[in-house]
Amino acid sequence: MIQPGFSIKKARRLQLRLSKRVVKTDKLPPTLRYIAGVDVAYVDDRAIGAVAVLDYSSLKPVETRKALVKTAFPYIPTLLSFREIKPARAAVKKLKLSPDVFLVDAQGIAHPYRLGFASHLGLVLGKPTIGVAKSLLCGRVEPENQMGRAPITDKGEIIGAALKRNENERSIYVSIGHQVSLDRAIEIVKHCTKSTRIPEPIRAAHTTAAEEKKKYKQKLMSKTNKRLKEKKQVCIPNSRK
Repeated sequence: MIQPGFSIKKARRLQLRLSKRVVKTDKLPPTLRYIAGVDVAYVDDRAIGAVAVLDYSSLKPVETRKALVKTAFPYIPTLLSFREIKPARAAVKKLKLSPDVFLVDAQGIAHPYRLGFASHLGLVLGKPTIGVAKSLLCGRVEPENQMGRAPITDKGEIIGAALKRNENERSIYVSIGHQVSLDRAIEIVKHCTKSTRIPEPIRAAHTTAAEEKKKYKQKLMSKTNKRLKEKKQVCIPNSRK
């Protein structure tokens, strides 16, 4: 449910203001130690924020956290960050480790208002973030350049890059989130992409969210079955005199 006083126009104005605060240069440590993936899943009226931290060198998982919160914002195209900030931030706040950079299953600046969820989350956390999306939200993919990447352009601006491991695989769309240059973002995403087109930190976060979603659905089903059983027992007349 949209909160009282909310308007799409106000949200758009806020996005434009916040987009000017996005840092598009590298604010990363010289050597990356931990990288995290962020994903959000939904079940019933709940949102599940999940974060998975991996060792950057080996890409082995070292910590996972999740948070279950009431969904406070409906799905509105291009306003996804307002829906997903709360559960994602709740999960990140539970971390004991401090990741050097977050890969977010969403757009960064490759967004009509230059503030996708990855950029919004980076501003909220004050941490470097990279947008890694499975579909193109705006702009167009140009032919590959000499660096072997296909730039995404919009209104004369390079806002990201389409990457794929081979010709038979669908692209992923990488863009600056916050405090990372596009060149470094591409380098990091390529390092983290191994067995599938989805980078390992995001895959790990997605698995964590999916497992928590399954547990929650089972819990709901168990409660429902219990209520039905109790109701059935109440409705059966007592034949004993």
